[in-house]
Amino acid sequence: MSDVVVNEIETYLPALRRYAWALMRNRYDADDLVHDCVARALDKLHTRREDADMRAWLFTIMHNLFISQHRRRKARPETELLDDTHDHAARSEPSQEDRLHWRDMLRALERLPEEQRTVVLLVSVEDLSYAETASVLGVPIGTVMSRLARGRERLRQFTDSDVRPQLRRVK
Repeated sequence: MSDVVVNEIETYLPALRRYAWALMRNRYDADDLVHDCVARALDKLHTRREDADMRAWLFTIMHNLFISQHRRRKARPETELLDDTHDHAARSEPSQEDRLHWRDMLRALERLPEEQRTVVLLVSVEDLSYAETASVLGVPIGTVMSRLARGRERLRQFTDSDVRPQLRRVK
């Protein structure tokens, strides 16, 4: 295993951690998922095609691990609402309005069905292409585009419906 490969994997750790946190909704479980993902990637590095995108490959491993863990945990669900305690939100000191907007967006994201939330996170937050997202999730590109469109529309509806009642009360 070369230092170049290890360095490349290290560059994707923040993105993997964000995605794991959004999937698991618990910092400790997310850290475990990232650890398992990196361990599996290092163990299976010899199976990776040379021309394969490392980032997409890592997200595929993480997604598959998540699905496996999710199936095992179905009998004992343990969820935690997304909130503004994630490291990404703590990097700079947002204004109170920014915090409220962030909180509302995370709550709306939490309300999305899992398949839509996953696609929205991979495309909009992690900046994977539709093809990469389709590869990670093991679905056709058309499915990615459909889930993304429905997810974004539902996010708009959730955030609009959350804002409108507040505006009416102010008048």
